[in-house]
Amino acid sequence: MSETAPQNADRRAIGVFDSGVGGLTVLHECLVNLPHEDFVYLGDTANFPYGPRKLVEVRRLAFAATEALVDLGVKLIIVACNSAAAAALAQLQAAFSTPIVGVVMPGARAAAQATRERRVGVLATEATIRSNAYQNALQSLDAGLEVFPVACPRLAPLIQGGDVFSEETEGAAREGVAPLKAAGVDTVILGCTHYPLISPMLRRLLGPQVALIDSAEETAREVGEILTRKGISQSKDREGDYRFYASGDADEFREVGARFLQLPIREVNRI
Repeated sequence: MSETAPQNADRRAIGVFDSGVGGLTVLHECLVNLPHEDFVYLGDTANFPYGPRKLVEVRRLAFAATEALVDLGVKLIIVACNSAAAAALAQLQAAFSTPIVGVVMPGARAAAQATRERRVGVLATEATIRSNAYQNALQSLDAGLEVFPVACPRLAPLIQGGDVFSEETEGAAREGVAPLKAAGVDTVILGCTHYPLISPMLRRLLGPQVALIDSAEETAREVGEILTRKGISQSKDREGDYRFYASGDADEFREVGARFLQLPIREVNRI
């Protein structure tokens, strides 16, 4: 027997944005965990990557993407870009009435729960590491945690370009992992939404004793809780829809994005 639709079912979509296609790993978890909700994804591919940019510039781009999603009438926004969330989440939440969720705190929370020796590594872009967002989030949860941040400027562009399993990608991953192995961390946060695509490679390089934290699943869980708490969930007796917008080449987004989403991408609108 199908569930009766709540009288206050909110039919608006949930907005998700990222600098490129990496945030599709977050969207994938949301589609799996919230299959009844509609989603709108915006990839700011014309300005990818955000990682090497100054924080003030990342913040400006994050505001532009958020405004575009607000104009599309979404009910909640997920900042699925670690660089954007690290640089601008607090400012976005202060400036917009639409609920806005980032990927940093869910990942930090999962890492704080997973670590045994309280030694946590963070692999991320330069912008995310410079912002100290993960370091601050982790130590707000447990002041005794030792945090080892490592910037990996080469990884996201290689993965975004489809060069996922090449020797160059492995070399960049090995370079990022080396200081974390030397530090003896037992937990590593994948602080960029592109990195889950190479998690098998990272697992091999780090070894089975190190827990890898992908914030996508934690973020999806948090979004579900917020929707319920605010009474803005969609009716659960339906299958949701998902749409895509890109600021750059739509065909390239569709081709590369399908690997990240692991679901069909039928149409991409230019924005």
